[in-house]
Amino acid sequence: MNQRINLKTTILAVRNLIRPALARCGFLPIALALALFALSKGALAVSPPPDGDYGGGNTAEGGDALFSLTTGGGNTATGSGALFSNTSGSANTATGQGALDSNITGSNNTAIGINALFSNNADNNTATGYLALFQNTTGTQNTAKRC
Repeated sequence: MNQRINLKTTILAVRNLIRPALARCGFLPIALALALFALSKGALAVSPPPDGDYGGGNTAEGGDALFSLTTGGGNTATGSGALFSNTSGSANTATGQGALDSNITGSNNTAIGINALFSNNADNNTATGYLALFQNTTGTQNTAKRC
């Protein structure tokens, strides 16, 4: 009435069927997912890394932006050569190549555009647009928009 069943043979047969299936269907996708995850962290990075914080509330990004800075604080320079000559001017914002390039001690200026306020070394000026207030050197409290 009772027949003897050989479980060892049955278990080994099932185990042998599962192993190749995992190797084909489970291991490869998992390995691929892990590899892509590891590479994705590097893919999100910016190269070269941003220059960022210069201390004293100064921030710069771009070749030679805030190049001459010594004691000025609260400046933001974005673009190649933005606020290039600034040493002690504070609270300036320059966005665009050469914006506020010649500013050394001027403070509270905003220049947006290529070479905006390029020659400036005064306070409280705002220039928007390509070459806006380009030749201003000592004038204060000026606002200019160039289309």
